[in-house]
Amino acid sequence: MTVTKTVTKEVEVPAPKVTVTKAATVTAPPPKPKGPPTTVEGDGEYLVGEDMKAGTCKTAGSDGGFGCYWERASNASGEFDAIIANGNLDGSGRGTVDKGEVFTSTRCQEWKRVG
Repeated sequence: MTVTKTVTKEVEVPAPKVTVTKAATVTAPPPKPKGPPTTVEGDGEYLVGEDMKAGTCKTAGSDGGFGCYWERASNASGEFDAIIANGNLDGSGRGTVDKGEVFTSTRCQEWKRVG
């Protein structure tokens, strides 16, 4: 007579090394433009060469209400003698500002540099 005996033994087998590779997309912020901005809001006081770029600027005119007022001044003193030029616009308009001047705009749409 033949006797068969079955033996079960648990053996740990080392698992293969697993390498996980993850890809990530990094979006860098857009580079800051060099120098002062070429567009400014319609209401504000701006030092030309620092707050806005010197040159010829254009606006579509009044933002609604009572018309668009603009002013070029040699300084920010508010004195009448500091005014180089000023005006009121019923429609679109443009003007040239030079570095070091103070440009003031009230009730206007944004000003964009066009030259």
